[in-house]
Amino acid sequence: MRRTPHRRAVATGAVVAMAAMLTVSVQAGAGTAATPRPGQVHAQPDPGALPAKLTPAQRAELLRAARAGAAETARQLKLGPKEKLVVRDVVKDVSGSLHTRYERTYAGLPVLGGGLVVHKADGKVRGVTKAVRSQLDVPTTTAKVKPATAEQKALKASQAQGAKKSDAQEPRKVVWVADGKPLLAYETVVGGVQEDGTTPNELHVVTDATTGEKLAEWQGVQEGTGNSMYSGQVTLGTAPSYTLTDTTRGNHKTYNLNRGTSGTGTLFTDPDDVWGDGTPQNAQTAGVDAHYGAALTWDYYKNVHGRSGIRGDGVGAYSRVHYGNNYVNAFWQDSCFCMTYGDGSGNVKPLTSIDVAAHEMTHGVTSATANLTYSGEPGGLNEGTSDIFATAVEFNANNPKDVGDYLIGEAIDINGNGTPLRYMDKPSKDGRSKDYWYSGIGGVDVHYSSGVANHFFYLLAEGSGPKDINGVHYDSPTYDNLPVPGIGRSNAEKIWFSALTKYMNANTNYAAARTATLSAAAELFGQGSATYNTVANTWAAVNVGQRVPDSGVSVTNP
Repeated sequence: MRRTPHRRAVATGAVVAMAAMLTVSVQAGAGTAATPRPGQVHAQPDPGALPAKLTPAQRAELLRAARAGAAETARQLKLGPKEKLVVRDVVKDVSGSLHTRYERTYAGLPVLGGGLVVHKADGKVRGVTKAVRSQLDVPTTTAKVKPATAEQKALKASQAQGAKKSDAQEPRKVVWVADGKPLLAYETVVGGVQEDGTTPNELHVVTDATTGEKLAEWQGVQEGTGNSMYSGQVTLGTAPSYTLTDTTRGNHKTYNLNRGTSGTGTLFTDPDDVWGDGTPQNAQTAGVDAHYGAALTWDYYKNVHGRSGIRGDGVGAYSRVHYGNNYVNAFWQDSCFCMTYGDGSGNVKPLTSIDVAAHEMTHGVTSATANLTYSGEPGGLNEGTSDIFATAVEFNANNPKDVGDYLIGEAIDINGNGTPLRYMDKPSKDGRSKDYWYSGIGGVDVHYSSGVANHFFYLLAEGSGPKDINGVHYDSPTYDNLPVPGIGRSNAEKIWFSALTKYMNANTNYAAARTATLSAAAELFGQGSATYNTVANTWAAVNVGQRVPDSGVSVTNP
């Protein structure tokens, strides 16, 4: 095979599960679907409100400055005397505005659910986004319940879910404020494997340190699924030693677990820099797919949103393929900062495609920013965010052999009848996902409550009613049977990313997501603009909030 001057390897055959075409486009969605369609609200975002493209060194300096000023920021926010701010992330706009995300501590204890984002312009605080409005006050930090009691409570919770071989880490004392009232609590992480006997278990259980009552639980292993392998020739970033190490994207590495379920596995190597043969029988093929899909996702976040890597620090995660035997899933873990892929039914359909890579890597982006808790409505938003950006990356790839669409898992055929795993235009078509918000949706599995977020994004991007995009027919309904025009996918992506990184937090539910996206729309397009009003009306179309009365939305027909 022919090497390029940058030592990128070319893989031949149907080896591109996640990759189709390397993109260097700054504009998301270079394909035909990005063209505004008749009936859409067409506007350009304020360039100054877009995220600046920071180098890792520039971001590190902003974080250093934020840490140095954390005590003064806490004073300006009038936090309590026992509260301190811990810098988590920072976003800078082209205009120079800064959005710094903090976690809180109370008397030295981590505060779960107490995160906030401080918005500064011209060096002055212009606003704060936080879940808890008042100062924190806990009567005592001395627990009445012993750590062993919290550990047993956590183990029982894990066993109730059918987990196997459960083992618990030592509980840590925290302040739990996600429910609004600060409580002294324990957080215990239970390991082992989940009910299927294969997927790792990282169940977080929060126990009241005064009463022993279980307050909350959520899974740390964030699962997702995507497409199958695709034909075509792809370009890979590889190290000069011919390993699957992408030196141009944070040294992202891809490993072969060879049916194992623990450890890192073996780094893929090849003596001639020609990888895979397009068949699942060749172990390299899935490695190529995962590696290339990770590159596409890296490029999307960097070129479209100015984010260098999952955490914005220029450091690549790593991928593990050939996990387990007949394992029909893929997942992200913060604990290893890695993505893991099974080979599917019969070990012949690796879950290593463009949208599955983007889905998994986006769980990492969400964790590094809003850190949406993986349960209840925040969990649905977490899953929905991964589907939204999986779709965005697939469109942005602009690959003629895997065209962008609003279907999730359309080629992997998990259902065995050729239908996709999820539909964004009408989520309920899969028989389980929810089209609209209702009061009990927090009790639905996060993969199905995510339907509300997916439906909102589709409607915001494309509008309601029948239409054909890239050869796929869609017909999206609305809760109130009133139409919405759509603002174009590129604008919808920018609004959701801004909302995620600047205005959402661990406790964000659907009502708060509406507020977050409206804040983002106001910043990008102006409060009360046609685009802003369409965002509000699109949330009403999925039964979150009310339509804007007499909004006077102007619709252009480009």
